[in-house]
Amino acid sequence: QVQVVESGGGSVQAGGSLMISCVASEAPHSDACMGWFRQAPGKDREGVASLYYGYSGGSATYYAASVGGRFTVSRDPGKNTVNLHMNNLKPEDTAMYYCAVGDGGHCASGVCCLHRLGTNDYWGQGTQVTVSS
Repeated sequence: QVQVVESGGGSVQAGGSLMISCVASEAPHSDACMGWFRQAPGKDREGVASLYYGYSGGSATYYAASVGGRFTVSRDPGKNTVNLHMNNLKPEDTAMYYCAVGDGGHCASGVCCLHRLGTNDYWGQGTQVTVSS
């Protein structure tokens, strides 16, 4: 059972930056998918960013239109960590942010990973991000 823990959330003013991190209890043993999702009160969960990791090499990212150009995913393989760098934050980015990890299956792209990740994968408890105007 892989454990996933998010950290780094907090409060920031609009236009500011935050980095949130996702640590998995073990490194991938095959192609893997990792995704960042968020859910604001009263709203559906939204996939915002994802990373496809090819065990033999290669990777790919995907960003939702709502965060493209402002959010960036980076991976620190030595720490089994994936970070979400969030810049130029807006009040509408306020949400609980969740990390999910799972095997890559047939995926070879970030967008495939974002759609693949679901209830059968490993999810963290979330970290709150609050952006004030």
